[in-house]
Amino acid sequence: MRNSVKMGILFLVALGLCLLYLFHDLNGSFDYALPRRVIKVLAMVITGAAIAYATVIFQTITHNRILTPSIMGLDSLYLLIQTFFIFFLGSEHITVVNKQVNFLLSVAAMIIFALLLYRFLFKKGQQSIYFLLLIGIIVGTFFQSISTFLQVLIDPNEFLIVQDRMFASFNNVNSDLVWLSLLFIVGVFAVGWRSVSSLDVMSLGRDTAINLGISYDKTARQMLILTAILISVSTALVGPITFFGLIVANLAYQFFHTYKHRILISGAILLSVIALVGGQWAVERVFTFSTTLSVIINFVGGVYFLYLLLKESRSS
Repeated sequence: MRNSVKMGILFLVALGLCLLYLFHDLNGSFDYALPRRVIKVLAMVITGAAIAYATVIFQTITHNRILTPSIMGLDSLYLLIQTFFIFFLGSEHITVVNKQVNFLLSVAAMIIFALLLYRFLFKKGQQSIYFLLLIGIIVGTFFQSISTFLQVLIDPNEFLIVQDRMFASFNNVNSDLVWLSLLFIVGVFAVGWRSVSSLDVMSLGRDTAINLGISYDKTARQMLILTAILISVSTALVGPITFFGLIVANLAYQFFHTYKHRILISGAILLSVIALVGGQWAVERVFTFSTTLSVIINFVGGVYFLYLLLKESRSS
């Protein structure tokens, strides 16, 4: 089956699930329920597109299909920021109550952290990407340890607020944040899409890409910055979803069997929309809100991650 046909099928499935979520059991509540559902669907599309795009780019740069951008410690930093606000400033402070302020501060802190990390590591010339990953893992573990320590000391009533932000949720997404996130995502996509053809060459390896005329280190740094922005925005919008990018990116590789990143990224975005919208519909209609979508994704993603590890070990 041609990739264009596969893409068309995925698009129709994604569109069908979006329409199902929007209009199923609406019961004439067009003025109240429909606008809320539109915002939720838009939030899921934005989140799925950002995570899928960032993960495919990140795996191309690292030449490793079992890594996700969350390994850089951005998820842990987000939880640390939320814990810090509530522990030191209190749950009634504007940084907690006002979602716009919280969103902007969280995004700014995560982007600044990523920029400082990249600048420090690449300041003295070429550095191994695996050294960057090692530093990301160490820093992420450090952030997580501080968050856990503060959560032990925090007031139990305020801990519930922190706990609510540990898992991604699409049920109470702020409409203003959705439009602001859409502005961020469209801007990043507009910048990154111009260099997407370079990723096809970069996937061949650093030496080969340089021989073919690609400014490898410069492009890699630019892509890492775009990845950090995408993950920061999606995490600040709905919360951390650790294994989601791993699932949709690897499914895109297996489904399309191509090296062209225009197809891989587009396919991963459509798969992410199908997973999020379909999964959220199942959570609401089948499981009747007895669990959250992020819990299901992390469970499935964890199992899939172990499968990929076993597959890689057998192939090697």
